[in-house]
Amino acid sequence: MDSSFNSVSPTILKYLYNATPEELITINTRTKGFNVDELEQFCIIYRSKRKDPQLILILCLLGLVGVAGIQRFIIGNIGMGILYFFTAGLCFVGTIIDAVNHKELAMEYNAKMITETLSMLNMIRKN
Repeated sequence: MDSSFNSVSPTILKYLYNATPEELITINTRTKGFNVDELEQFCIIYRSKRKDPQLILILCLLGLVGVAGIQRFIIGNIGMGILYFFTAGLCFVGTIIDAVNHKELAMEYNAKMITETLSMLNMIRKN
């Protein structure tokens, strides 16, 4: 196991127990220097925003039998969601590709949410 994973803050593990190892390492790196209160605040806000890769996969599979594009709406790609909705997931090819790449879709979205949460906390710190 990676040594950086072993040094993840217990506070992060307490609040983000279902996060992927890549997420935990990224969060631990980006929150170095935070005190326990700031780290708890970050974790609470981020946990409410993050998307689980399994949720993305389930929504992709739902798109194969029902309404295509829900996974794109959930991760904030509204334009692609509308396109998938009206083209049946680009004739199911786009939905299948999303199902294969569900972890990358979730990680990209979660990386944006890490940055957004850190920006929000920095704004709170300054005031």
